[in-house]
Formats: sequence, structure tokens, C-alpha cells
Amino acid sequence: PMAGGEGGPTAAPPKSKPTRRTRTSRDPRDTPAMRQHRRCKDQHPGCLLLFRMGDFYELFDEDAVIASKALELTLTQRTTGIPMAGVPHHAVETYLRRLIEQGHRVAVCEQLQDPAAATGVVDRGVTRVITPGTLVEESLLDAGRANHLVAVSLQDEAVHLAVAELSTGCFELVTTTPDRLPDELARIGAAELLHAEDDQTRIASLLGATHAAARTARPPWTFAPLEAGTLLRTHFGVASLAGFGLGDDEPGLGPAGALLRYLQETQGGGEETTSRLGHLQPPHRDPGNEHVVLDATTLRSLEIERTMHDGAVEGSLLSVLPTARSPMGRRLLRRWLCWPLRDGARIRRRHDAVDALVADRERARRLQAILEGVLDVARIAARASMRRLTPRDAVALGRSLGTIESMADALAEQVALEQDHQAMLKSATALHPLGERLARSCVEDPPAHLRDGGLFRDGVDAELDAARALERDGSAWLRDYQVQLAESSGIPSLKVGWNRVFGYYIEITHAHSERVPIEFTRRQTLKNAERYVTPELKEFEDRVVTAKARALRREQALFEDLVDAIVEATRDLQRFGDAIARIDVLACFAEVAVARGHVRPELVEAPVLDIRGGRHPVLEVLLADRFVPNDCALGGTSGNADTLALITGPNMAGKSTAIRQAALIVLMAHAGAWVPADAARIGLVDRIFTRIGASDELHAGRSTFMVEMTEMAGILHHATARSLVILDEIGRGTGTLDGLSLGWAIAEALADRGCRTLFATHYHELTVLADERPAVVNLH
Repeated sequence: PMAGGEGGPTAAPPKSKPTRRTRTSRDPRDTPAMRQHRRCKDQHPGCLLLFRMGDFYELFDEDAVIASKALELTLTQRTTGIPMAGVPHHAVETYLRRLIEQGHRVAVCEQLQDPAAATGVVDRGVTRVITPGTLVEESLLDAGRANHLVAVSLQDEAVHLAVAELSTGCFELVTTTPDRLPDELARIGAAELLHAEDDQTRIASLLGATHAAARTARPPWTFAPLEAGTLLRTHFGVASLAGFGLGDDEPGLGPAGALLRYLQETQGGGEETTSRLGHLQPPHRDPGNEHVVLDATTLRSLEIERTMHDGAVEGSLLSVLPTARSPMGRRLLRRWLCWPLRDGARIRRRHDAVDALVADRERARRLQAILEGVLDVARIAARASMRRLTPRDAVALGRSLGTIESMADALAEQVALEQDHQAMLKSATALHPLGERLARSCVEDPPAHLRDGGLFRDGVDAELDAARALERDGSAWLRDYQVQLAESSGIPSLKVGWNRVFGYYIEITHAHSERVPIEFTRRQTLKNAERYVTPELKEFEDRVVTAKARALRREQALFEDLVDAIVEATRDLQRFGDAIARIDVLACFAEVAVARGHVRPELVEAPVLDIRGGRHPVLEVLLADRFVPNDCALGGTSGNADTLALITGPNMAGKSTAIRQAALIVLMAHAGAWVPADAARIGLVDRIFTRIGASDELHAGRSTFMVEMTEMAGILHHATARSLVILDEIGRGTGTLDGLSLGWAIAEALADRGCRTLFATHYHELTVLADERPAVVNLH
């Protein structure tokens, strides 16, 4: 219509011949929901966006194409031209695990309001970003392995690392050198590596293409020490970091701040993030000299976690040790084997504890029976802090805390276990009220999710009981109410009923219409009767209809209170978890010592290695009685001054087995375990080096010979008189005379240095070194 001017309405234009109108096609991406999707996707580049729509998480466009291949999903379309794939919300954890295992980062976009209360499109937003290094859900994690996120800052002569495990709250600062970075990351077991964007090229050069950790580039300003210091002080609520042993100019602050900021961003951001990361412990610095140094080559060659041949767990050292009873114990067992102690006094305290449990098998069996009932307290506490606790977590925590007093009793009156006994007594004092509350409040068989209710016992809360009573026992109330109305009104035929259309009603025949109380309100007229409602009946109807919803809301409120109580006890729960893990590993060491006849090693300061009747800890299990024990004597043992043993013999003679066996025995002794031998006298070591087997890294431009020489150079640069060196077939990657010359020079250098060395070789010409140098001995 055309508007009129001052002179009145403007005349309409002459009618023209009608033409066929063309429908304007609407952009399928220009809808409220798709605009939400685009906004969230733009905020999280590089992530697959799981977009909650009703009962499904949907992926669109390129994300849908990637996910359909990764998860074997059917690829459909949302209108024309928008690829789409989805997974049901109740099974999302399974799909998340598969995506993370394939190296993808995932942003989860949730519905932030009840669809029933929404006007128009439901509000949505990304609540968390899931990456390989930020996993906390039980279904996404390996219970027996830590999941470390590492931030790295490269300096000229040093590399500073911040290491955190979000699922337990551990936070540590480590300093190493550029050439040691790959070894340190391998020993840490990094799942994800954060680095500054401008360090990307150098990181790639240092690590090559073989390191398995996912790499995430971050803005350089997040690694700035000043920015990091401010962020750390704010998060931990302190005016100074000095209380954590950190200075304002601490070089490790940069990566620590970058790591903390990344955790805040991936866990949803906003004001609540600090409280959700409340379980994160203040960063502490690794002194760097407390542990025997094991590089990546040594970890791989000694097959501590996996075999060299096919990377299988079966056949590794961990696979033949008794399984620790608790998840915390399984993680700590790996830690102790990959980070053996260097200090003799601390190692002997572990040996004393194992000795006590070997001598008192009844006590050991009692402890292990109790440990069977302890679940992953450390990770449950973390999930509570992050508001991701499940009903089953709460019940598991209650059962675990119920073991504290019996654990303390089992540890009592044993000097070697006094440290652990005191830790349990402190845990009992701090955590007994929480354990009692969990046991009293929660059912034995909880639901998987709180959305269905059913976690809390009857009698815990009057309001919850009332809602449940209405839900279960409404018919009893109706019977009583009908009797009450019949008596008060004098109408014995009065009936209380219900139908879908009108709800609850009071039915009175026309014969008694004159007796209907004035407070009755007519609801429906029938042929022979009238139906009424009263304020009491209407109130009852409202309560019954909403009883389930109110019961669920009340359970959610009670659950939030329970979570708050768990969060308040986070530090005590972490200390309890640490104590449980230590007891578990010591019991594991005692069990294997008794079952396989292991002995307590004698640790000395002198650089000696004297093993009598030694056995390979893995092969003695796999080969049983077919394994032949053997001796090893180096470094002043039995009156000789030999420090380097040249070992010759034909293929399949057991040379590689013998030298690995010696290294594993030394490693186990320094971890605190007893060792597979008839007797063992071991001088403390600072590092264990290995060069075993032939391999290449052709993708990185390194031949077999180059890999061998690079590893050998590292040994020659860093081995000291306190080190143990294991060499197998040095110089085999080149010509015979060149290899012989290299082997000769290396053997001379190590013999002159005095480090204990087992050198297996096919170069029989080297045996003449025993005539030239008193430190060299020939074995066959």
C-alpha cells in the first residue's frame, strides 16, 4: 500500500497483468540455530564442535565429514547442502573417547536452558573443550596411567616445562636442556604439548615426527612471565608465589601460566572456572637431582612399559609385576619405575617397608584385601571440583573412605610402616565425617546419572521423602481423603476419582446434590452425577503431578550440597589418595618378592655391581624354570677393579638378555623393589644408559648408523663414574673396520671414565683390550 500525502491518498497504479512470482530461496545457514553454531565454531577453531540439539549432539559441514569417517557414522544433510552427522547424548562419552584417541580436539556445546522454558531458540554455549591433555572423565582415561598436559618454553640453554594432570590436580615445574626434551617428555608420558606459536619450528626440530604427544600452538603472550605470575597469584589467591618456593623472576612461570590459562579456557571460562579448577595444586619445582635419569632410549630398550618389537604391553616389566589393587597404586607403580630414586636413604626406607610386609604376610594380605575396596579417590575428587561428579562416583568415594580406619589398624605397630600409619590416622580424622555422610545418604546401587534420581536413601531429607511419598503413595491419601469427606458431608456414596481430561475429582450423585458443601467447586456435569473439586484436592493434584519433578529437583539440590562437601575436603582426599598409592605399591613389591624369591639388594656408595644368581624379571616369569640364572661382577667387586665387561658369544647366546637383566635389576633396586637374584650388592647410580638394537628414523633423515651414533654421543657426553651403561652391537651400522674402530674407541673412553659398562659385541678383536686396560674384563 502507498501512503497518502497532504492531498489525500495517492492513486493506486494501474493494474498490470499478473506475473508468476519466483520464491526467494532462504539460506539454510541463516537460521537462529545455525547462527549459534557458527558463533561457537568461530570461537573454537581447530575443534570438532558437538552441538546439542534435543537428544543428539550434531556435527555440521566439515566437522560432520571428519566425524563420519572417524566414528563410522552415516552422513546426512540438514536441508540442502549442509553435511550433518550426530551421536545420541547418552552415548557421547564413547564417541568422545574414539575422537580423542585419533588426536582430535572437541568442543562440546550444550543447551544452557530448559527447552520448555525457552522463548524461540534455546540458548547454547560451549561448556568445555576436550583435548588429549585435559581428560577427566573415567570413560576417557586409562585408570593405570597418568594423563599429563605439558607446556614448554624454549630458552637458549634451557627448556622450562610445566606439567599438570587435570584428572588429579598434580602441577609440577621441570627444567631440562634442549637435547633432553624428547627424553623428558617420554618419561613424563605427555599426552598433549603446549608451545608458543613462534616456537613451532624449533619444537618440530627437537622432537621430530616420532613423539606421540598432540601439539597445540598458543599465543606467545600467554608464556610471558609477568602475565603468568599475575594469573597464578590470582588463581591461587596469594599475594606472592614465594610460599610455593617460586620467585617472581622464576623462568618456569611462563609455561605454568600458559598451562593454567589453557585449562581455564578449555573448562568453559567465566567466573566459575577458578572454583572448577580448585583441585589444581600449587606448582612445585622438581629439584632435578632426586631421580635416576632414564632417557627415552633406555625406557624403550628396557621395555618397562611396552616391548620394543611391537609396542605390546604383554612382555614388558609392568606386565609381569602383580597388579596394584587401586588405580592410584597402578599409576604410582609406573612413576616409581620410570623415576627411580637416587638417594640411598630414601630407597632404604622403601626397602624397609617391603621387608616388613615380606616378613608379616598376614598383615600384607590384610592390607591388600582392604586396598581392593579403594577406588580412584584422586580422580573422583577432581571430578567433584570440576562439577562432573556422578552418583556412582559419590558412592565409590563413600566406600573408599570407609576403609580408612581398618587401613590404619592394619598399619599399626610396625616401625617401617609408621609414615603410612600416621598418614592414615590424619586421613581418618579429616575424612571420617565425609565418609559417614556419604554412606548414610547414598544407596548401595546408585544410578549412572542423576537425571533419573534415586541416589539418596529414604529418610535422608524430609522434603524428598514427602515428594517420593506422594509419587508412590498417592492412592492411600485419596482413600483417606474420601473417607474424611464422606463423614464430614454425610454423603456415604461420595467417590474420589481421576481421569486424563479433568484430573482429580469428587463425584456426587444428583440424589445428594443438596448436601454438597459450599466449598466444593463444580468441575463436570454427568447424566446422573456432578463432579467437584476442592482446594485440598486441587493442591494434592498439583503436588502429585509435580512430585517426580520436585523429587528430582530436591535430589539435585542435595547432590550439590554433597559435592560442595567433597570439594571442601579436596586436599585431604588428595593426601589420602597419595598414601593409598604408596601402600599399594609397597604391597605389590612385597607380593612379587615372596612369590618369585626376590631378595633385598644391598645398596652402597661404592661404584660396584655384584649380582649372584641374577634372573631377568620378565623372562623368569615367561620361561619359568627354563631360565638359567647368572652372575655379574663389576667395579671393585670381589677384589677386582673391572668396570667394563666385554661380552662375546654367538647369536642366541643370551648376551642381550644378560645385559638388560643387569640394568633392570639396578632399576628395580633404585625404585624400592627387591630384585630377582640370590644376592645383590649395588652401588648407587645417577643414570642408566642403553644402546640396544638397530633402528632408523628415515622419515627424519637419520639412518641406522646415524641413530646409533647420536645415541652413543649422548652417552659419552653425559655418563659419569656413577652411571651404568648397557651397550649392544656398537658400530654394526657401518663398514666392518669403521665399526670396529668406533667400538674400540668407545670401549676405551668408557673404561677410562670408570662407569660400570656391559658391552656385548661380535667384534672379537676388542677382547685384547683386557690385556691393555685393567678396567676391562672379557666374558663369554
